[in-house]
Amino acid sequence: MTKAAWIGLKLEKFLDDNAPAPLAKALGAFAEATGAIAAEIRQGPLSPLLTGEAKSRGPEGDAQKPLDLFADDAILAALAKAGVRACVSEELGEPKKLDAKGGFLACLDPLDGSSNIDANITMGSILSLFDAPKKLDAGAFLQAGTEQRAAALTLYGPHTDLVFTTGAGVHLATLDPKKDAFRIARCDVKIPANRAEFAINASNARHWGKAVKSYVEDCVAGEDGPRAKDFNMRWVATMAADAYRILMRGGVYLYPGDRRPGYANGRLHVLYEANPVAFLIEQAGGEAIDGQRRIMEIAPASIHARTPLIFGSKDKIDHLRPYFEGDGYPAGRSPLFKRRGLLRG
Repeated sequence: MTKAAWIGLKLEKFLDDNAPAPLAKALGAFAEATGAIAAEIRQGPLSPLLTGEAKSRGPEGDAQKPLDLFADDAILAALAKAGVRACVSEELGEPKKLDAKGGFLACLDPLDGSSNIDANITMGSILSLFDAPKKLDAGAFLQAGTEQRAAALTLYGPHTDLVFTTGAGVHLATLDPKKDAFRIARCDVKIPANRAEFAINASNARHWGKAVKSYVEDCVAGEDGPRAKDFNMRWVATMAADAYRILMRGGVYLYPGDRRPGYANGRLHVLYEANPVAFLIEQAGGEAIDGQRRIMEIAPASIHARTPLIFGSKDKIDHLRPYFEGDGYPAGRSPLFKRRGLLRG
């Protein structure tokens, strides 16, 4: 079947034709669960799950809103019936056993961006799948991202989209609300190059290291700076949304480590945020690094290990990497602006 013929095809049929049966089943289960989450989100403030107060905290002290727990329960229940032996989730302190005979381990962020619930801003769900080893012990999940079998991200925006990979490119399915089914909308997504957008939380500028501060300052300087080009800054505060935007139209995303207590190693989790997004980005022709190292080569020390995360089109990462390799500036160039500027502390 040609790529053009795939457009409009039901996700289940596409997966059956283009992925090993066990992976197709697990990804289909994730899609079905996120469709149920999308239905709940569409109700907005009419749903108590979107208006209820957080009554518990996750393993790292984050508030767990009712929609966080609903999303976690929905996806775990679906994966338990789809060949997943155990799952690490942002909402759980320890791995949860699902199907003793399952062939996969899952790493899950059930609701990325839940701080945006009350503002009606895009949220997402993120999944990573690994082969399950014969022995399920404490170290079973501590695999480098290069061992991933599949990754998926569902985005709950004006329309609900699922981007996924099994290691053979990135494809996009859109939830058809009339049929309550995901249908293929784009095949073999490639990140556009030479786009003038970057995403970072500028409120943390005073805490950044030299490399990040210098890179952003060069972008902010626009036509008058060393880049000789104007840039736009984007920041959704839902990493899944920024990743989706970059997949669709290019640019770069930065969530670096910084000088704040607890932020030296970044704030995004290796297993269920950085790894799956890095897999998707690489399969779409981009790159994902922690500043210098490839994200998918990092061996996490714990199931909730964190990392700095920088990803985007290859041209953007190629331009940014020398800032980390030099003394805050690319080799051979001294600071252009020596006076105190917008981002200088």
